[in-house]
Amino acid sequence: MLQTFEKMDGGNQSGVSEFLLLGISESPEDQQVLFWMFLSMYLVTVVGNVLIILAISFDSRLHTLYLFLDNLSFSDLFFVTNTIPKMLVNLRSQNKAISYVGCLTQLYFLVSLVALDNLILATMAYDRYVAICRPLHYTTAMSPGLCITLLSFCWVTCLLYGLFLILLMTRVTFCGSRKIHYIFCEMYILLRLACSNTQINHTALIATGSFIFLVPFGFMIISYGWIVRAILRVPSASSKYKALSTCASHVAVVSLFYGTLCMVYLQPLHTYLRDSVATVMYAVVTLMMNSFIYSLRNKDMHGALGKLFPGKVFQRVT
Repeated sequence: MLQTFEKMDGGNQSGVSEFLLLGISESPEDQQVLFWMFLSMYLVTVVGNVLIILAISFDSRLHTLYLFLDNLSFSDLFFVTNTIPKMLVNLRSQNKAISYVGCLTQLYFLVSLVALDNLILATMAYDRYVAICRPLHYTTAMSPGLCITLLSFCWVTCLLYGLFLILLMTRVTFCGSRKIHYIFCEMYILLRLACSNTQINHTALIATGSFIFLVPFGFMIISYGWIVRAILRVPSASSKYKALSTCASHVAVVSLFYGTLCMVYLQPLHTYLRDSVATVMYAVVTLMMNSFIYSLRNKDMHGALGKLFPGKVFQRVT
């Protein structure tokens, strides 16, 4: 992959060898606060997702049942590692430069991993639908082979999606300002710096983005429509509560994911460039909260995490 981007750099006719990632504030006082804030959130996100991955790996009972959550945690871990370390370095350094190849590499994984989170959340919605609406057929309907096939489809689709958009970006010519007033290389902001025609890029973003994001979102809406319908038919209030509680974590994560995406992208570009709150929510807070939501509200995860610690350390924490 890196060799591919190196070739892209050699074919870059823009004359731009690097960009300047200026972040969301150029004030030294603000940068000091932002550094410690981002560092603490990064460490919490890394520790939380690593613990989830280890807990699922060491508990054989969770290998199949939590395969989707395992991949979601890995995706979130990769996402923050792709963006935040460079951001932390920039906050502590006078040199804000990122190379053309480095920017495209960061952008590739950013686009691919956001799309991957979206598709994995859609497969998790289907998993909840089968568990609640077809409980007697869950073992056969969600077999390990099918789960691996679904996850393979998610990974391959998203990696190809990111590669397609990055290949289009290599056709863009950059000139003039190299300053990126953002915390990482982002597609729309880079297109604003272009001095060549970017109509093809915008059309491709809208067309592929509609498929990658709106179709899975619609699938989740339909799945939860059937889930709500099935729950309303349950006569027992305790059974209704139990069924709803199995979906609570997933609904919370989906709401955070799409809520922050809307905060960032469903607004004018001139506002989008300056909306630091939306940026932090989208890039850091959502991923940090995912691990808390899935670990603190799940008894299976409590048990698995408890096995990783001696005595009752984890039980006292939770």
